[in-house]
Amino acid sequence: MTLTRFAALNLFRNPLRTALTVAGVAVAVVAFLLLRTVIWSYNVAADSAVPDRLVTRHKVTFIMPLPKRYIDDVRATPGVKDATWANWWGGREPNKPTEFFATLAVDPESYFRVIDEMVVEPADLQAWKEDRQGAIVGDMLAQKFGWKKGDTVRLESQFFDGLYEFRISGIYTATRRTVDRMTFLFHWAYLNEKAPVEARETIGWIMSRTNGKPTEIGRTVDAMFDVKDVQTISQDEATFNRSFLAGFSAILSAINVVSIVILLIMMMILGNTVAMGVRERTAEYGVLRAIGFLPKHIVTLVVGEAAVLGVGGGVAGLLVAYPVVQLGIGRFVEENLAGFFPYFRISPENAVAGFVLALVLAALASVIPAWQAGRLSVVDSLRRVA
Repeated sequence: MTLTRFAALNLFRNPLRTALTVAGVAVAVVAFLLLRTVIWSYNVAADSAVPDRLVTRHKVTFIMPLPKRYIDDVRATPGVKDATWANWWGGREPNKPTEFFATLAVDPESYFRVIDEMVVEPADLQAWKEDRQGAIVGDMLAQKFGWKKGDTVRLESQFFDGLYEFRISGIYTATRRTVDRMTFLFHWAYLNEKAPVEARETIGWIMSRTNGKPTEIGRTVDAMFDVKDVQTISQDEATFNRSFLAGFSAILSAINVVSIVILLIMMMILGNTVAMGVRERTAEYGVLRAIGFLPKHIVTLVVGEAAVLGVGGGVAGLLVAYPVVQLGIGRFVEENLAGFFPYFRISPENAVAGFVLALVLAALASVIPAWQAGRLSVVDSLRRVA
């Protein structure tokens, strides 16, 4: 009989309390992984941005448009290999107005050259280019709404009056996990001809592929437009992604704090369970001391029990977190908030962190009870009644 096995067997003397404690630790691990996955998913798109891509937008705010003629100036800038543009349309399915997905009016000739991580069959791409009312949709979006090639789709916009009719020309897939596969792409020219007069010949933002120095080229682009009626700000794609989602930064900071608080609560739960066990078995520890066990052996028993609780709770938390967070919540987020969290999965780093923290915090929670148990004399231990 080893001390480790003895410590583990002690936990089964009160199976209900042990089970509830393990369940509490598991719930804390699941909550921790969910919150950390939100933060990780927020950052992963920026961290995996294409390094040579440049985004140019209105200097004041992202929602203000640029003159379409600016695209020619950007394409003529030294260091720019190719450029395209897009407009946010704010479309939605009239019969399902609460379902969110990105709808962009783009240039069919250049968009998939610049955004080459979106892959479309060549024949479908050519058919789209030839159909003014054609649309290319992400594979996840098509699956969600049951769309297929050749279908006619009618959407309405939050910003423009009337219904717009489209024909699905093709479905794109993605070569990178962080690409939003819930986007609806259609011809900018179709939007331009139906838009109000004041909104015509404007574009939302410009995306460029550069020779590998997007920051320097961005400064050149912005300096070129400084003397014009509309000024711009150009950023590499990673910086742009972070600035686009900057409104969530305060929320994510709060989420980070909450994840730490959850771990502290878990540690207190474990500490209370271990302390109760130590108090109940004080006389037994006295007997062990009387037959030759040293204080360090008693400390090892207490810490060992807490470690077993931590391991059990950590394993149970991981077993629950993957189906709940990754397959359940993650699926929902990717389908409904793909513009912000296109890839919502538990990362290996977060999974390891959740398990290790459960084990480490369990050990830390047992420090004070273990120290108190180790200090007890044989006489005091045998005299004390739990």
